[in-house]
Amino acid sequence: MLNVVLFEPEIPGNTGNIMRTCVATHTNLHLIKPLGFSLEERYIRRSGVNYIDDCNVTVYENWEDFESKNEGLYFFYTRYGHKPHSDFSYPKNEKIYLIFGKESTGIPRSILKPHLNTCARIPMTQNVRALNLSNSVAIVLYEVLRQQDYLDLLRDDPHKGNHFIEDYYEL
Repeated sequence: MLNVVLFEPEIPGNTGNIMRTCVATHTNLHLIKPLGFSLEERYIRRSGVNYIDDCNVTVYENWEDFESKNEGLYFFYTRYGHKPHSDFSYPKNEKIYLIFGKESTGIPRSILKPHLNTCARIPMTQNVRALNLSNSVAIVLYEVLRQQDYLDLLRDDPHKGNHFIEDYYEL
């Protein structure tokens, strides 16, 4: 039910990192063209590692194409938002779209203005204009997951066991 939407992403490394985060959280990824790179580029593979083949990605021609095909709750993350991302309620049984803008200019005002009530800002100092896109997606996505009690995500490492640290002893 969770969806990350990247409006015209420009940097392949950010999108690759976001793909990996989406796979880790069972989140769908939506990319709105134009993209600043090819999805086949080696840079996507490097940052997404081997996980990007497991990422559920849908690509759209433009905002109108995306909007016409996706109904649900839209939340927009922009430095111009007046409410912290953590102040919103993200209902568990709703189709939620977390929408992020391109690295250089964000989401156009023409898209944001009709959605002023769901525009959020990640709080930060005045010394920084904006956070890295992949960091922003992770911050917001994990806040949504925290509110939803992390749904079906694992809380223990399935490879080393539940008592990996507890069972440690020095010789």
